[in-house]
Amino acid sequence: MYSGIYYGFDPTVLLLIIGVILSLVASSRLKSTFATYSRVRSASGMTGAQAAQRILNSRGLYDVQVVPIAGNLTDHYDPRTRRVCLSEASYNQSSLAAVGVAAHECGHAVQHAENYGPLNLRSSLVPVANLGSTLAWPLFFVGLIFSMRPLLTAGIVLFSAAVLFQLVTLPVEYNASSRALRLLSETGILGDNEVRGSKKVLSAAALTYVAALAGSVLQLLRLLILAGGRNRD
Repeated sequence: MYSGIYYGFDPTVLLLIIGVILSLVASSRLKSTFATYSRVRSASGMTGAQAAQRILNSRGLYDVQVVPIAGNLTDHYDPRTRRVCLSEASYNQSSLAAVGVAAHECGHAVQHAENYGPLNLRSSLVPVANLGSTLAWPLFFVGLIFSMRPLLTAGIVLFSAAVLFQLVTLPVEYNASSRALRLLSETGILGDNEVRGSKKVLSAAALTYVAALAGSVLQLLRLLILAGGRNRD
């Protein structure tokens, strides 16, 4: 039995709890900030969809579509179909939050068009990251239960790949936000004071990625501790 478990309590669970708390705090801050700036209408009156189209046109990306999708905060850029997908809260709204999020997704479209290195690296890691997210925990715990070191190692390696994907995601997201704020100003969609409002929304969104990475690192640390405990038994 794993020697770190005392009287039926696994202290490494605390690492998971810390990760969950970080995620909840970041998510709460994003929702609060988005809600605040969703009530602030941009002076231009442009909706998220209109702002996205102007930004794409300014960069000569006429082959990238701007389309609405269902959900809340489900905005994303799909490099396979070359589409900027905006949620209901962004597509038809003219708030600083909606315009900022739309511009961020356009930032990813610009990255794609410019063959941005970190974005290409993240894309190449998607299959491995998906595999790691699916198989890491089952392999690890089967190895833990039956004391099979190869499975423990495989689980840790696969989970590490998922963590690496999240690590590479950070510069991609921060760069997209930086591009977005610059483009909003250059195209005249937002004034300087308005850009600061959109920046707060994008900064709050970026924190969710930081929290997710921190949570995954804590989970990886837990796997290493559990594997180390099994080795000592």
